[in-house]
Amino acid sequence: MSAADVKKNAQDRMTKSLETLRGDLAKVRTGRAHTGILDHVTVDYYGSPTAISQVANLTLVDARTIGVQPFEKKMAGAIEKAIRDADLGLNPAAQGDMIRVPTPPLTEERRKEMVKLAKGEAEDAKVAVRNIRRDANEGLKKLVKDKAISEDDERRGTDEIQKLTDKFIADIDKMVSEKEKEILTV
Repeated sequence: MSAADVKKNAQDRMTKSLETLRGDLAKVRTGRAHTGILDHVTVDYYGSPTAISQVANLTLVDARTIGVQPFEKKMAGAIEKAIRDADLGLNPAAQGDMIRVPTPPLTEERRKEMVKLAKGEAEDAKVAVRNIRRDANEGLKKLVKDKAISEDDERRGTDEIQKLTDKFIADIDKMVSEKEKEILTV
């Protein structure tokens, strides 16, 4: 293992942390409807929990309504119940073979809670990035101890990993500020 391998590993892990944050922020509700709200809702499909997107087609009917079109008509009741029981504050209503899920507008207080939640997710991502930096620096120290690289290479590698960490933390801050704007937009 070389200093370049340590840096590449750290960069890959930091990228995964950023992707995880992107997914977590997608689940945070904004004032508008989006199908990502229902991503983690599971339905009992012939005895096994199945993601709602596997048993129904999710579409946006308008800016505040999600349309859920079950692939099998008999699944409509189970899907409706799963959405209601998911504790998302959504109240689905069946209209024929289509289930309409209106997303209620967020109150100012709820918007602030959502911003706080988004910032909490961002802080978790920053902690993950810093832990990856620590692991990478320990890897470089181990390479020096094993005499695989020189102390100058270690110092250079530590500086590069710090620059990488700063870049990813800036990306996290940018993502969360965009999400904050999105949440606070009425």
